[in-house]
Amino acid sequence: MSHILVIGAASVDVKGRAHTELQPGTSVPGDVTVSFGGVGRNVAENLARLGQPTILLSVVGRDPFGAQILERTSSAGVDVSKVIISPDYHSAAYIAVLDEEGGQAFAVDEMDIMELVTPAHIYAHRKLFKGAAMLVLDANLSAEALASATRIAGRYKVPVALDPTSATLAPKLKDHLADLAMIMPNVPEAEVLCGHLIPGRRAAMAAAQELVGLGVEIAIITLAEEGLCYATSRESGYLPAIRCKVVDFTGAGDALTAAVVYGLVNGFPIGEAVRLGISAATLTLKCADTVCLDLSLERLYDQLVI
Repeated sequence: MSHILVIGAASVDVKGRAHTELQPGTSVPGDVTVSFGGVGRNVAENLARLGQPTILLSVVGRDPFGAQILERTSSAGVDVSKVIISPDYHSAAYIAVLDEEGGQAFAVDEMDIMELVTPAHIYAHRKLFKGAAMLVLDANLSAEALASATRIAGRYKVPVALDPTSATLAPKLKDHLADLAMIMPNVPEAEVLCGHLIPGRRAAMAAAQELVGLGVEIAIITLAEEGLCYATSRESGYLPAIRCKVVDFTGAGDALTAAVVYGLVNGFPIGEAVRLGISAATLTLKCADTVCLDLSLERLYDQLVI
């Protein structure tokens, strides 16, 4: 199997889930957990757990969290040999406050260390692009690094999938839409990319088609508990979410991205690949970890949307 190259963030995730309604200016009882995340790292771990050879190009600090991030990611089967270990920065971190339903109320991330994944660093590892089945990027990369990675991918004829990561980071992707094989924004991110509001499922379908018109080969707009819309130049569709008891929303979108990428590089039709993605997201919603530790292709098929 050809490898997938993932370039993006690796971080430690601290999540607090309230047991009661959140109240401004004071604390409420809840659970606080520490796990490992970063969009790029999450996608890479999910891919490896599905059995896909995966290489992660990222950066961590020379600190205990950095060592733990590498150990967890490597033990899942990801090649982390090209991850920078920096003595000058501490590892990236993400803090989320979740409401009693597991939804994200607030979040803060510190990703300054990602400045070390420079265009020069990516160019120095250009051989990793050769023979790759796909390149997956997240928007924690600088605009210059994104441009470098997409340019090298074009030279090696490697399809590029890009995760917008957040509505705050999405604007830097507008110049790269025509270079993308796939993009998977949620509604706020898609509104930034399209430049207008997306009020409902019908508007989301139109927005996915609009992104295809801007040059993206596959556009998938996630609608949280309502499911998702997808479009290509030949087809479009809507799939509902799988109903489940939600433990934690964190990482569900990254699992969806990974499973769709897995399906595409292994020759699945887009509709089938998207169904795999929904199954992966559902498994992740039902577990406390950012990445479901017992994720497998068999488990995805156990609850596949028909």
